[in-house]
Amino acid sequence: MNAHSQTKRPRDPRLDFFRGLGMFIIYVAHVPGNWWTLWIPARFGFSDATEIFVFCSGMASAIAFGKIFDVHGWGMGAARILHRMWQVYWAHIGQFLLIAVGLVMLHESGYLTSCCGLTQDYVASLNLWHLFDNTSVALPGILTLTWVPNYFDILPMYVVILSLIPLIMLASRVSVKVAFALSIGLWLASQFGLLNLPAEPWSDRKWFFNPFAWQMLFFTGFAFMRGWIPAPPVSRKLMVLCAAIVIVTVPFAYFRVHLNVEWIQEIRESIRPLWIKTEFGLFRYIHFLALAYLAWVAAGEHGKYLLGHGELWGRFVRVVQKVGQQSLAVFMASLVIAQAAGLLRDMVWGRGDWIPQILSNLLGFVALIAVAYTVSWYKSEPWRKPPKVSSDGSREPPQPGVRDASEPKAKTQAKEPELT
Repeated sequence: MNAHSQTKRPRDPRLDFFRGLGMFIIYVAHVPGNWWTLWIPARFGFSDATEIFVFCSGMASAIAFGKIFDVHGWGMGAARILHRMWQVYWAHIGQFLLIAVGLVMLHESGYLTSCCGLTQDYVASLNLWHLFDNTSVALPGILTLTWVPNYFDILPMYVVILSLIPLIMLASRVSVKVAFALSIGLWLASQFGLLNLPAEPWSDRKWFFNPFAWQMLFFTGFAFMRGWIPAPPVSRKLMVLCAAIVIVTVPFAYFRVHLNVEWIQEIRESIRPLWIKTEFGLFRYIHFLALAYLAWVAAGEHGKYLLGHGELWGRFVRVVQKVGQQSLAVFMASLVIAQAAGLLRDMVWGRGDWIPQILSNLLGFVALIAVAYTVSWYKSEPWRKPPKVSSDGSREPPQPGVRDASEPKAKTQAKEPELT
């Protein structure tokens, strides 16, 4: 048994921080008609917040599940993965039904038109009418993941990637190189259209995120956290190379450039298979690794630079980390909040003014933070803590996240990082 499986790995502050940033960016990207999307990373490079999400998911999964495989064996590890897949699957179904039913109720009531003069079909914008107009096909489709509307495609991708962890761990028992070969082989097969999943029963559309392609990024993060890939050195040459990759990519990704410079647009189209999102093109991988290296260097060893810039910045970092720690709950809430924020903005102000645009984003951020802290409070199980006795003899309620000194110390367990 490896030494790293014997000890509890401390939580990496960089992982939580960058996952938290990814959650905020994903929220911005999902608010309908949001001009803040003009400034998210996707506009300036081939990779975007999805890469942050998937890569950090791989790192978190290595921490959460790797030790189970090491200590309890492959069978128990596979059972734990199956349990996590079950959780994420039902999270996806619940999120889908909440948004679909909510939008249809608003649309069918006629309230949006009568109160605010809104004529947009918000249900059609997410391609959800099939659930009500073709229920006999759509409902089995949503339950079997053979109908995956684009707005709801990340969690299904994650479910499939999770299912590959036991295979990768089994391959690693032969050799880590065999595990790498399996991951790269799946990615290559997806590049040639050999591995696809149907996205809807009534057409030949495929999943927008091909999990057999995106798993390579997931298992890159997984491999780093397992120690299969050593951490890169802090090197001036590497920093210059990565910065050059990021800068050179900008004209081919930023729409104001490539749509107005003919030769850049021609090159962009000619290399489309290398940056396409569905099959996770090679240039997306290279661009993300370059960005990740620069962020890793900027954060410093063990994230020492994250909290070293004053109390105000430190508070900001801790809030973002809290959001990253509860990424599954925050991600699920973000898709619901994004739709609600877009609707409220359109109902009250419309999309044209800049103040409602700012408010729909900032208030959404506040809502995500509230979700993270609320979920964290519930996970602390405050009802298990005995109430404190104050100096006057009255009993005080326990504070969230604080263990009473009189409470027997619980058996130490490694906390499982949230979704990925």
